[in-house]
Amino acid sequence: MNNELPVTLRTYQLLSAMAAPLASLVLARRVRRGKEHRQRLSERRGESRIARPEGPLVWLHGASVGELASVLPLIERIRTRALPVLVTSGTVTSSGLAEQRLPRGVVHQFVPLDVPRFVRRFLDHWRPDLALFVESDLWPNMMIEVSARGVPMVLINGRLSENSLRRWRRVPRSIANLLRRFDLCLAGTSSDAARFGELGAQQVVITGNLKLDVPAPPADEAKLVALRDAIGGRPAIAAASTHPGEEGAVIEAHCRLRANFPGLLTLIAPRHPERGPGVVEIAAATGLNAVQRSRGELPGRSTEIYVADTLGELGLIYRLAPVVFVGGSLVKHGGQNPIEAAKLRAAILHGPHVWNFADIYAALDDARGAEQVDDVNHLTESIAAWLSDPDACARVAQTGHAAVESLGGALERTLASLDPYLMQLQLRQRSQYA
Repeated sequence: MNNELPVTLRTYQLLSAMAAPLASLVLARRVRRGKEHRQRLSERRGESRIARPEGPLVWLHGASVGELASVLPLIERIRTRALPVLVTSGTVTSSGLAEQRLPRGVVHQFVPLDVPRFVRRFLDHWRPDLALFVESDLWPNMMIEVSARGVPMVLINGRLSENSLRRWRRVPRSIANLLRRFDLCLAGTSSDAARFGELGAQQVVITGNLKLDVPAPPADEAKLVALRDAIGGRPAIAAASTHPGEEGAVIEAHCRLRANFPGLLTLIAPRHPERGPGVVEIAAATGLNAVQRSRGELPGRSTEIYVADTLGELGLIYRLAPVVFVGGSLVKHGGQNPIEAAKLRAAILHGPHVWNFADIYAALDDARGAEQVDDVNHLTESIAAWLSDPDACARVAQTGHAAVESLGGALERTLASLDPYLMQLQLRQRSQYA
């Protein structure tokens, strides 16, 4: 590959290096907004208090909760080969998931800001022998520096939307330069593979979506019993991973439904838990009684909106509500992941904007394991139909579960593609201790 950087990438390197003195201000602002761990800010500058494990090191990076959750089974399988693993991510919520669910012995760090000296400091300390990047979190300085050190790089569960494709087309030489640094690009779908190929990726293999092979999210049994007892026999529906503009629609649907479904309880889990108080305000403005789970509250008899503004508890929500609206889809966000809800046999409703998971939603809709709703009227009508006919609701849920299960297999295909790299590291490890 021609190592000469396009002007856009050289300019990016220069500007990001010049911005290094501003890092402290940026990080302090993010701390105030709850977007950074104050005690772990040094990691964002490439520093670490944790020693590097001995032997060949596999480094895996996923931007946030969704990416990290999708590769947990993959991390577990790599660990069975007795290879040390470092996992990086960039959000507070993902660090919480890492603390709860990473296998014993796997190290989690926050990925450094994409400033050249921070990146070099990070790589000097950890010295990874294989770098796995999840989906599409591609930071130029990090990729350039990893490649310059001769570390094999593989993109796993690669995803590239039409919107991202259009943006990258504006800088074709830059994205081609970055993508050609990957030894292998494992794409989630044929559409993703075609887009990566168009932008310059050279070794592209379709392995499927790893999210489809992730087990259903767990639920703390004691918490599940407590919530189930608090709800009792009341009809319950849920809206999961909602974005601004969607909670209002869900609350309006609740207002229209409650006359025909006495005692109706609507559980709302905003995509960003810090928005919980705002959701309560929306409910209060319509005269509804709302309480927040983050305050340790359970729904009482008078509670109509239960705001589940906590981390890692969608497994609870999906087990409690037979009907679930999956957010990010009535607004133009691209839709949130419906797989977990389908695996826990919830009947799924979603809006029209689902390009982030287009193939999965298409499979669910085609099998009639989910239903698209275009506005609050349609949302209200569909919820009413399923609450009125529990058998029909259960059939939709079972069909959705079967559709998602039939799409699996990405984990084994991904491992097969990674096997030559992992085997080489294992052989090197054995030679070191021989």
